[in-house]
Amino acid sequence: MGGVEDEEPALKRMKLSSKGLVGLSNGSSSEEPVGGSSSDLMARPLSSEGDGEVVGSKGVIKREEFVRIITKALYSLGYKKSGARLEEESGIALHSSVVNLFMQQILDGHWDECVVTLNKIGLADENVVRAALFLILEQKFFELLDGGKVMDALKTLRTEVVPLCADSSRIRELSSCMVLPCGQVGSSRQDIVPVRSRSKLLEELQKLLPPTVLIPEKRLEHLVEQALILQREACQFHNSLDKEMSLYSDHHCGKSQIPSRTLQVRKRCLYGVRFI
Repeated sequence: MGGVEDEEPALKRMKLSSKGLVGLSNGSSSEEPVGGSSSDLMARPLSSEGDGEVVGSKGVIKREEFVRIITKALYSLGYKKSGARLEEESGIALHSSVVNLFMQQILDGHWDECVVTLNKIGLADENVVRAALFLILEQKFFELLDGGKVMDALKTLRTEVVPLCADSSRIRELSSCMVLPCGQVGSSRQDIVPVRSRSKLLEELQKLLPPTVLIPEKRLEHLVEQALILQREACQFHNSLDKEMSLYSDHHCGKSQIPSRTLQVRKRCLYGVRFI
């Protein structure tokens, strides 16, 4: 497309910077070098805490994963102060400072900055990086177009989105958004261009990035539900409603719940004679 200056693709523009933000997942932060050790990114644990790497009697639950999932659940339930306190007291951060910075840049719409920060996360799978970049730059394209900045949107499409996308049909779909009619009665570009919310974009990125980087939403609830379902399926005499199952004890239906008293006698008619 003519009339637009070429720029380097997003993958080439992703360079490490010397500084980033470090802080808890509740948004508080301070400036600190990103290249430091991982221990520098987290609060120091209290001296009274145990230093075991696993919890539970079977020794199969990793302490760090367990604490991070609980912290995630607290934030999801709206207990932000409790989540931040758990991060501080345990010394185990829900997300690294780089991931916190990346998420905030997504919500703020700082697209060029979050492209750079994405590379600092250290993702090993290049395909995941390209897929994440495409989602981010596609969002940038739609927001520019939705804001009436057509030439900027065209530049983003040409120099950033196209080099990342091997799906020619998707590129045609995006290009068609450039020529959609505007100003018609009963319609506008906002009605046609599918601009997702930034929080929705973050949810899509969460599904794409490894769970060690971004813990999936409602992970603790999923694990608890899974445990209850397994208990139900293992219950030989199961005869109760799921809503009666409790987290306070393992589920078990005894033999006493098996029907043992006649409540109704079935009547039938044979050759015009009724038997009871």
